[in-house]
Formats: sequence, C-alpha cells, structure tokens
Amino acid sequence: MKLKCKVYKWMKNNCRILWLLLSLFLLGFEGCVLSSSQKLEGDSKDYSAKISNSLVPVSVNNKVKIMTTFLPIYWFTRAVAGDLAEIEVLVPPGIEIHHYQITPENIKKLALANILVKNGLGLEKFLDGAVKSSENKGLHIIDASRGINPLNPIDPLETTGKHYDKSHHHTGGNPHVWLDPILVIQQVNNIRDGLITVDPKNKSSYQDNASAYIKELLNLHSAFQQRLQNHAIDMSCKFITFHDAFPYLAKRYSLEQVVIVELPEEQLSPHELKKVVNTVKKYQVKALFGEFGIDNKLLNNLAKDLNITLLYLDSLELGDKNPLYYFQGMHANLENLASACK
Repeated sequence: MKLKCKVYKWMKNNCRILWLLLSLFLLGFEGCVLSSSQKLEGDSKDYSAKISNSLVPVSVNNKVKIMTTFLPIYWFTRAVAGDLAEIEVLVPPGIEIHHYQITPENIKKLALANILVKNGLGLEKFLDGAVKSSENKGLHIIDASRGINPLNPIDPLETTGKHYDKSHHHTGGNPHVWLDPILVIQQVNNIRDGLITVDPKNKSSYQDNASAYIKELLNLHSAFQQRLQNHAIDMSCKFITFHDAFPYLAKRYSLEQVVIVELPEEQLSPHELKKVVNTVKKYQVKALFGEFGIDNKLLNNLAKDLNITLLYLDSLELGDKNPLYYFQGMHANLENLASACK
C-alpha cells in the first residue's frame, strides 16, 4: 500500500516532464517527415520538367499535330491522315499564296506542331525564317514535291511591261505540280511516308488512306485522258492564260500553254490592248482563260472585242477545305479545256 502511494506521487510530480519530452519527440518526427516530403515533391517537379522538355509537342488528345502550308497540301494531307491527326493550314482559304506574308500567329502554330507539310519547289517563300523563329527543334518537315523534276517557268514573253507581277515568278522551277494528278500521286506518297516516319503506330491506316486517294487520282487521270483524246478534241490545242500555273497539266495531256499574258489590274492602254489582241491572233486561240478569285472584267471586255469565249481554269489555290474539292475543281478544268479545244 505504501509502495503504491509512492509510485502515484512520483507520476504526479513528473507527469508534466514526461508530457513535454513526448511532445518534443513528436515534433522532431513530424519535421523529418515534412522535410522528406518536400524533397520528394521537389525532385518530382524537376523530373517532370525534364520529361516534359524532352517530349515532342502533342495535342491534348495525343493526336499528331500537323501544319500544312496551303489548301492543296492540306487536302492531300487530310486525305492521308484522316482523323488520326489535328491538321491546320497556314495560308487561310481565300488568301492568294503568292502574296502571303507570315504572321506571329503562324509562328506560334509552328512552335506547337509535330509536322510541317509544304509543297516545296520554292512556292512557300513566306516560310523563310519562320521555322527558325518558331524554335521548334523537333519539327519534322515533309517536302511533298521531293523527287519531282520541276519544269522551268514560262517566260511572260507577251507582257504589258511595267505590269509584270514578279511575285508570281518562281526561280526554283514552276511549283504548280498539284495540277497534274499523276504528280499528286507522288506528293501523296511523300506525305504518307513522312507521316509513317513520325507516327509509325498508325502506318497501316496511312497506307490504306493513301491508297484510296490514289485510286481516285488515277480515275481522274483516266477521265482527262479519255475526254481530251476524244476524236472531237484538237490535240494540237494551244491555250493562253494569265497565270503560269498550268504547264504540268498541259504537258501531261499533250496540250500547250504557249504564253503568259500579264495584265494590269486596271484598264489597258490602247497600245497594251493592241499587243494582247495580236498575241491572241498569233496563236489562233478559241478561248481566253480567266481565273477564279480575281477581277475578270478586263478579260470579259477583251473576249467581247475578239469575239471569242472567256472560260476559266482553276489553279486550286482557293476553295473549300473538303479534300474532295480537288476533284470538283479538276473536273471543271477538264470540261473547260475540252470546250476550248474542240
């Protein structure tokens, strides 16, 4: 009984000391845990940053992000990639590529892209310096015209002098290869191979999509052959245009784009009008070819004065973003060429 009372008195006297010691121990343990937690969190952030910086930029849904330069290249890329990629076009529909200038927004988009698909052959002058400015070292560039031997530009032998538009002059050869369906097949193959290089897991889909589109291109080629080789068509047909866009189309189907007539944006002077009239008579053309997206008032008046038809050829630099628009535009070109060459 006496021992029990002594223990009780000792615990009563020393309880505060024990409680203080226990509190100090627990505080020290909590500090160790917190320090370790903070260190792990810091290491995790550093590691995540390293991983993030090493990855090629991808879209939020993990699709490959592709920038194309203008509509024809957009169509062909969309046909091959289908829904497996996010695809945008740098030159907005309705804007003429020959006069385009790169924008800060374009550079931002290039900085976030995995792939840039261009026509090549010197067409996209606005890309000069833009890729470097984007600082996207992981950007994979696909030149759709790789392996195509360019034709030399047609000299504007019949011009109105001071009105010659140098922005349409191509020093690296004529770039308008997309107006020849057979050359488009080569472009589609180049795009397919480039996509497979960057995104090999979808190889079979890219191959299937490309094959389906190439089948349609071969059908288009057959339609041109059959229509323009019809006995009612003059196979020595020569035509005059006001844009050096159609030599590949002419060469493929045994036509001849003989000359480019450069016109001013305003009224022709009497001297200039006489020069154009003499050019048209010299080559004995049956029709003038204007182009969509420009003011053809001058050509309408000229066609009336010469008593010949004004028809249209579409260079397909403007239009709808649907990949099928390419075939619609090319079939319209075929009908107008056939009409002019009867």
